[in-house]
Amino acid sequence: MTMTLLRGRLLSFKRAPESLADAASYDYIEDGGLLVDDGKIAAKGDYAAIKATAPADTVEIDHRPHLILPGFIDMHLHFPQMQVIGSYAANLLEWLNTYTFPEECRFVESAHAERIATHFFGELIRHGTTTAVAYCSVHKASADAFFAESLRRNLCMVAGKVMMDRNAPQGLLDTPETGYDETRQIIAEWHGKGRNHVAITPRFAITSTPAQMEAAQALAREFPDLHIQTHLSENTDEIDYTCSLYPEAIDYTDIYARYGLLGRKTLLGHAIHLSDREADALSDASSIAVHCPTSNLFLGSGLFPMKKLMRREKPVRIAVATDIGGGSSYSMLRTMDEAYKIQQLQGERLNPLESFYLMTRGNAEALALDDRIGTLAPGSDADLVVLDAAATPAMALKMEVVKTLAEELFLLQTMGDDRAIAETYVAGKAAKSTLRT
Repeated sequence: MTMTLLRGRLLSFKRAPESLADAASYDYIEDGGLLVDDGKIAAKGDYAAIKATAPADTVEIDHRPHLILPGFIDMHLHFPQMQVIGSYAANLLEWLNTYTFPEECRFVESAHAERIATHFFGELIRHGTTTAVAYCSVHKASADAFFAESLRRNLCMVAGKVMMDRNAPQGLLDTPETGYDETRQIIAEWHGKGRNHVAITPRFAITSTPAQMEAAQALAREFPDLHIQTHLSENTDEIDYTCSLYPEAIDYTDIYARYGLLGRKTLLGHAIHLSDREADALSDASSIAVHCPTSNLFLGSGLFPMKKLMRREKPVRIAVATDIGGGSSYSMLRTMDEAYKIQQLQGERLNPLESFYLMTRGNAEALALDDRIGTLAPGSDADLVVLDAAATPAMALKMEVVKTLAEELFLLQTMGDDRAIAETYVAGKAAKSTLRT
């Protein structure tokens, strides 16, 4: 296969930045070259050096003056909620019952699930997102449609069929047995096929009986390498209701702990309203609190104390996500703009280096996939995003006075959206410019 040499300004992270001055936390090459071979990064360095060692028939693509980074990673969103986004409601539980659950009932139909899957992945690519962690609906057909489309596009995706056997419309209920059996089938059919990863997905404790939580626990024991995803402490009414359903538990977090669902690969959406005991439990288990800023603001759920959780004596691991369709944008740039504002409201600072670390390597580390995605290291999958900080007239005007890399990143975060994504590469192939849907 012919190799491709991408030229541009290269940026990737080695670890979490400690401050704006922490240049040792990232690798920046002003005139860089990425040599891509068979979907992977074969070499990275100064353009002239990479060019000198590249085969004579290498195809060159010049992205200067744009930035080339690892593709964005979205750690929590709902595939069946594309047509729920922007629905008016007072709070989480009203929003679920009025809009979300009726919409998800439609995913029993394979044709509908397949149509939405096509749009879903198109939208992610348009916004520079190359890996996402998604909830499908309760129906196996929704997971089949998701993974089939992901496989067709050669994307690295994590997803699961939600397990829910109570407190939802009849068309959205499975049973402990069918939730277990269908998840096992999905694992057998899709996990490891192409770049697909299956996650064990009890939606949240409100919609699962103790028997179904035991079924999820059985799956976690049988497949210890799989990710587990669910929701935790998003809304105060949700917390009260959940704890009333599990009166034997100390608190919301303890429910998941009792069923063996906390661990290094456990992704807990929201986790806004945690007690110190709960934060300690997450830290001890190395579980991940997934911050969903646009959703938290849209539904009025609360202000996630990211910095407080990160600097505790027992720090909590953090990831970031859009939470479509409670979230209001597919863009990880817009997501981090809102994350910045949430920290500002709490007297905290989130600098742009931290934001771009979280969207790339940070989220990859949370997934334990940083050996494959989230960096520009040779051997990594060539999932990339090309960013244009002058994509709109207003951004171009601001760029006239931008003097540092951090200022440019902050401009992208503050004013950028899908228009700032000049190109998205999936396993080395241009994907945004070739989108049909």
